[in-house]
Amino acid sequence: MEKHSPERLPRYSPIDELAAAGRPHYRVRRSRILKAVGLGCLVFVAYTQWAHLKLESSRNVSILSPARLQADLETCKVLQHKPKDPSGPRERNARYIDGHKPTLIRNATIWTGEPVAGTTAADARLGKGYGWIKSDVLLEYGLITQVGPEISPSLLPEDCQIWDAEGRQLTAGIVDMHSHTGVYPVPTLNGGSDGNELSADITPYVRSIDGLDPLDHQLQVIKSGGVTTSLILPGSGNNMGGEAFIIKHAVGKDDGRAEIGPKDMLADPEQNWRYMKMACGENPKRIYGDIGRGPFSRMGESWYFRHAFEEARAMVTAQDDWCAAASNIGAENMKEYLPQDLKWESLGAALRGQVHINTHCYTIADLEAFIDHTNEFKFPVRAFHHAHQTFLVPEILKRAWGGRAPAAAIFADNMYYKVEAYIGSEQAGKILYDNDITPVYVSDNPVLNAQHVVFEAAKGYRYGLPYHAALASVTTAPAELLGMGERIGKVKNGFDADIVVWDSDPLSVGATPVQVWIDGTAQYPDPVVLEKQFSEPISPNEDLQAEIKEEPTTKTNVVFTGVSKIMIPGFEHILEGSDKPANVIVEAGKIVCAGPCAAEISTALSAKVEVISLKSGYLSPAYTAFGSDIGMSEITSESATQNGHEGSDVFSRAIDGLLLTGKQLKASYAHGVTRAVSAPAHLGGGQQGVGVGFSTGASHSLEKGAIWSPEATLHYTLSLAAKEGKTPSLSSAIGSLRTKLLEAVASNDTIADTYSEKAFLKRAVAGDIPLVITVNSADTIAAILRVKSDVENAIKAQDLESSSQKLNVVLLGAAEAHIVADEIAAAHVSVVLAPLLPYAEEWDTRRSLSGAPLTNGTNIDVLLDAGVLTAIGTRDTESWEVRGLSLMAGIAYKNSGGRLSESAALALIGKNFDKILKSKTSNDDFVLHEGSPFDIGSRVKAVGSQGRVSVY
Repeated sequence: MEKHSPERLPRYSPIDELAAAGRPHYRVRRSRILKAVGLGCLVFVAYTQWAHLKLESSRNVSILSPARLQADLETCKVLQHKPKDPSGPRERNARYIDGHKPTLIRNATIWTGEPVAGTTAADARLGKGYGWIKSDVLLEYGLITQVGPEISPSLLPEDCQIWDAEGRQLTAGIVDMHSHTGVYPVPTLNGGSDGNELSADITPYVRSIDGLDPLDHQLQVIKSGGVTTSLILPGSGNNMGGEAFIIKHAVGKDDGRAEIGPKDMLADPEQNWRYMKMACGENPKRIYGDIGRGPFSRMGESWYFRHAFEEARAMVTAQDDWCAAASNIGAENMKEYLPQDLKWESLGAALRGQVHINTHCYTIADLEAFIDHTNEFKFPVRAFHHAHQTFLVPEILKRAWGGRAPAAAIFADNMYYKVEAYIGSEQAGKILYDNDITPVYVSDNPVLNAQHVVFEAAKGYRYGLPYHAALASVTTAPAELLGMGERIGKVKNGFDADIVVWDSDPLSVGATPVQVWIDGTAQYPDPVVLEKQFSEPISPNEDLQAEIKEEPTTKTNVVFTGVSKIMIPGFEHILEGSDKPANVIVEAGKIVCAGPCAAEISTALSAKVEVISLKSGYLSPAYTAFGSDIGMSEITSESATQNGHEGSDVFSRAIDGLLLTGKQLKASYAHGVTRAVSAPAHLGGGQQGVGVGFSTGASHSLEKGAIWSPEATLHYTLSLAAKEGKTPSLSSAIGSLRTKLLEAVASNDTIADTYSEKAFLKRAVAGDIPLVITVNSADTIAAILRVKSDVENAIKAQDLESSSQKLNVVLLGAAEAHIVADEIAAAHVSVVLAPLLPYAEEWDTRRSLSGAPLTNGTNIDVLLDAGVLTAIGTRDTESWEVRGLSLMAGIAYKNSGGRLSESAALALIGKNFDKILKSKTSNDDFVLHEGSPFDIGSRVKAVGSQGRVSVY
């Protein structure tokens, strides 16, 4: 083993070194030695600390970038910035593109969107100070620069265009605060569906603008309804769905823009505010529960929310600490960069108050839990969407953090479709407003066609919301909630020149834009203008604000006075030549007299029969619902509440699965719909089996008069839903139906089971029962007409005596029927439009007519011109549409250009079904409105059916 030289030996202590050197050794006290050692230790510790700091300093200099540290310090300013609503005067709109000429809109009737100067806030809330004014509007550089009567031509720019409104109503552009347009482009196809990022439940980091398709034609359809601005939200599949963006409905050069792109559509180019979509309730827990991941329950959802907010708060706290330290000691002295995590950046911004949060919440539990989240994590929420139960708990909303109660973005009467929507009120808007909560009406496009979102506000007015608040609910209120209250939503100097001129009051039935301007640029070079007589704006009816009676008073005998219009067969001419209203006497639930009826009134009064006085009563036959699932389903999304769905190889009768009573039928009856034809639901959509005709007011199917036609119709589905099971293609589904019908013609066998499919097919080819086919595509309609011809030729070939026998074919849905209207008429086929105004929601409805100002007429106009027997029905899973049948008939009437009389319009939801069904049953049901059923301000006052009168 190698020996160590003295140089390699460990060094001695200083004392030993002296001894080794032969120096004198002095004796030192032990206490002094210990003190010296202690002092040496302290010196050593101090030295090591100094060396460590010096080393760390050298590391900072060598590893961390001073430029990046300084950039992080600048980021601190962004993180701590408090956004403000864009406001103040401008010389030009930031979206304005050079070359667009100024425009003077002359002779308009204007709703400015605010009360006259000097109106107190209390009076303004009551509607005082609001009104329509006669005025001109000058649009320059994308702005409204003047609003005033008879603007002098001498004040106009040389190249100014003049547009004469001819006294029509003018408002600011409609603002839709809840839309998925562009991220769910229509027609709906898997490849274009980008509204939900379902890789995780918490995805605040995704952005709707990254999935926005500017070529979605629905953007143009929506604009044709006067909508100029929309908030494009991610879907509601996630508890935190991601960021949203406000856009304007102007795309590309045809709309006056320089380019086609999502960023060019941004309503606020500076993006002062950010927006985020969140969602509570059934949607997230259903989606993730179905795939075996959380959340499974509302309890889980609440935890997912809190966990996400906590993660974001931790990041915010770490950032705030870093920023404070960097400000104090200098960014260059920081040991690490600013903590950042892209996953939590947007949610952190929300906690900093830089993001307007919009949350999809229906139920009280959801609402209260989310309000608790706002207080725990100290962030505001701008609005609850859908929000069906907010009207029950306005006080909970007022507990939201920040001192501002969230608004409620709602539908007018689309409810009951799932459990969390099963508690709702048509008067929710009025109740919320009365409790100082702002109601906003939205489309949720494509759930509702946003082209008609202003109609939701109109129905809000009908259900009691004051007129000025109803108009505000789609203009000034959403504009302010989006932080754009000084840019859009009003007709006022300095605001964006987003303007709509209407052919009638925007809250009236059938109101349609004549022209739309976005940023001062007219969107239609040659708009279609409907033929309508000029009408003054609606005179607000405060009587509509009275509470709607949900539980009617039932009577058998009653007297109505003040009836100014009678459309009941046999009584139509009572009021001809008279300027006095009629009296109507009802005995045992039937009308026995209409007119002066002096003797009958005397008798009734002596018998102490109740007299109900009306101001402008309108008496008409009651209405019939056709095509919906009422009576077969109560809550569409809940299998326990419905009859169920049939596959292509299953056949049944609706009467055997009829489910009477319930909210759907009760609400339908209260809106004057006393009769319905419903059939078993087909798997995937549509109907299949034997439909039943029943009374909506019946309590059970054995009640007298409950069933007026046990086997009213025979249904098959040939829409896209037909492609399933034994018929995986449309061609196989059509071929299967043809085969069944031809076999029914050829068979001479006596069918023992008279309730079997073969028995009903035999009746159909004999013309004894209507063959109703759910179909939309014009191509499939053409195939059905060929099948009809094949079957009728087979009948003719088999038996000359029945050669004139025609199949009674009824097309239900028929969105593209206008394309083959003449052929439908020639084939003697009837059409039930369901709905009246379809749009390109699905592939087989993509050629729907949207109406003016885009198209010359709608489906019903073309069918009526072709002579097709037509009626108005409803979609199978959209039972809420039943309650609006009289308004749908009103739209058809008012926009028909004279094609329809009032009686013909009423027949679309009544008498025409008797012709289609070849019904021989008498129908004495009636409905009595206060005001015309075609007007938005009307109310049902009484419904007569089954020998009784329900008074509301």
